Parts: sequence; structure tokens; C-alpha cells
Amino acid sequence: MGRIKIQVKTRNHKYPIFIGNNILNRFKKILKENLSNFNRCLIVVDQKVPKKILAKVLKSLPKKTTSIHYFNTSEKNKNQKSVNKILSILLSKNFNRNDCLISVGGGITGDVSGFAASIFKRGLKFINIPTTLLSQVDSSIGGKTGINNKYGKNLIGTFYQPNLVISDIIFLKYLPKREIICGYGEIIKHAIIADKKFFSFLDLHGSRILKLETAYIEKAISKSCYIKKKVVEADEKEIGIRKILNFGHTFAHAYEATLGYSKKLNHGEAVILGIKTAAKFSLLNNILNVKEYNLIDNHLNKLNLPKNINKFFSIKDLNKILSFMKKDKKNNTNKVNLVLLKKIGSPTYKLQFDSKKITAFLKTELIK
Repeated sequence: MGRIKIQVKTRNHKYPIFIGNNILNRFKKILKENLSNFNRCLIVVDQKVPKKILAKVLKSLPKKTTSIHYFNTSEKNKNQKSVNKILSILLSKNFNRNDCLISVGGGITGDVSGFAASIFKRGLKFINIPTTLLSQVDSSIGGKTGINNKYGKNLIGTFYQPNLVISDIIFLKYLPKREIICGYGEIIKHAIIADKKFFSFLDLHGSRILKLETAYIEKAISKSCYIKKKVVEADEKEIGIRKILNFGHTFAHAYEATLGYSKKLNHGEAVILGIKTAAKFSLLNNILNVKEYNLIDNHLNKLNLPKNINKFFSIKDLNKILSFMKKDKKNNTNKVNLVLLKKIGSPTYKLQFDSKKITAFLKTELIK
């Protein structure tokens, strides 16, 4: 498989995304061509990342000026304490703006590292090397960084674009099936909000993508990256159309927070549940027609993806779910802003609903 390069150009910044099989073998050359002017670097690596992957990264960097921080990755550790630990290392080693922070891991590692890079001396060079499918197709692109707190998910964060993203498909073979499903949740989201032909491709070849068959996973990753790139370039700071990338996420983030970010429900699984919930809510509010809804529902069924919230929650969780939805960062009134679907490839992001309507809907879904 050849190297794929996607260039992201925002108003004030541009950077490349490199996608390929064993592309990290070219890391030294890619650095030289795209980001050669940094002195020292700190690698923040998910401690679950295989040593083989970290060794490939280290091979391309000077030993004397490279430091490593092993991060115990979890939603519960996606917090200010973890950010402060990274900042303390940078400060104790007297890093400056000409130095670099490299994230090696999934979305949580990238979010925490990116946030630290964005606030350290008001901006440190940042390279993202995503090692999970979810981070390769979504969280490593677009510059959103953030941490959780007791009030909800990603409520504290910044918009801070990386200088370079390298997605090596070989990393995916180290992942458990559950992590592949998590990444697929974001892939199917991109298809649903932006490209019906891509949705049809997924519907036809979804099982091959989940098996990581090279040609199919390559297309799924590159197409997802391209969709997100186009949205980010049009609206970097999520003032308008970028909100469509949150399709399913208002529900998903509330589900995760309600469970206390436990391993019972990973982020990508919550996104799949959120997609199903948002599609059903769109249907019941006469925004989405039955035929389009059934295409989504049948696809989730065919691949045996999580889709019923009553398998994870009961009616006693309803008030908690709603409480977290009200705290969602997209809300700017007392109502809840939801990204919904008119048809596959055509979302709407300006609709607001009062809590009574959402409560009645969720109650029906929970008591099935």
C-alpha cells in the first residue's frame, strides 16, 4: 500500500496527515520534510502501546534530547492532574516553544497531550501519532483537545491544531476487536453526516473493514479523514457547520458520564449508541424518513454493533443522562442542542429541544 497524504488547511495553520502501512518506518524522513526545526521532544505514550511501536518512534529521534512519559490511559485519567504531570515534566526540563511534544496512543492520550501542548508557554509544537482506529479517523484531526471533569466530558479544552499527524495502519493489528468497533463508530458517523456513497461502501464492506482487510480499511480511514478535514477547514472553531461532527455525541457523552467513564462502555461504543438514538429521535420528530432510518438500523444489526441503550441503562438512569445532556458544551440556552438527520448525508445542527420532549423519548427507549 502506498503513502496517502492529506493536507489540512485552516485559517491560520496547515499540516499534513500521513496514512499508510508501516509508514512509521519513514518517520525520520517525514520529520525532515515537514517539521525539522525543533530541539528537544517529550513523548507522551499510552503505557499499553506495544514496545515495537515506541521503538519505531524513538529510532527517528535523537536519544540525548528525547524524554518519555508513560501515561496510564483511561477516561478517568483524562483530567487536569494528568495534564499537570506533563506540564511539570516540560517545566522541569526547561522546554521552550521551539521544542516538541509527541503523542503516541489513542484519542485520550492525544487529547490530554494536545491540551498540555496548547497551554504550555502558550503553544508548543505538537505531533500526533494515533495508534487506535478511533483516533486515526477522528480525534487526531481538527485540533480539539480536552479533559473531563465531574460535570461532563471534554468541557475543558482548547482548539489547537497539530503540526503533523502520522497514522500507521500496522498499529491496528495490535488492537482488540472491541477497539476496532469503537473506531468504526466514528467511521459510520462520517458517512451518515456527509456521504451516502461512502455509507453504501460501508454497508457492503463493513465486515471486511472490521477484519482490517488492507484495501478496505485504507479506504475507510482516508475517506473519514477527508470528510473531517473538509468540515474543519470550513469551520475550525465549531461556530456553525463543524457541529455536525457531533452527530450522536450529545447522547454518547451523557451515556459515558452516567456510567462514570467505566469500561462497561467505551467512547466509540457510546457513539454507536448515540448514532442510533439520534437517528431514532430524528425519525420520531419527522425529520428523517423510515426508509433512511432503516438503512442505518439494518447496518448496525448486520454488523452486530451496540444499538440498544436499555442493555446499558435502566429507567433509574434517566435523570442522570438528561442532566449531563443539559451540560453539553454545544448548548447556549436552557434547551438541548441536538445534531439530527434529514437523510443520510444531510444533517441539521440548529435544532433545540426542551427536556420534557427528550425525557419522554428516552423513557420509551429505556423501558423497551
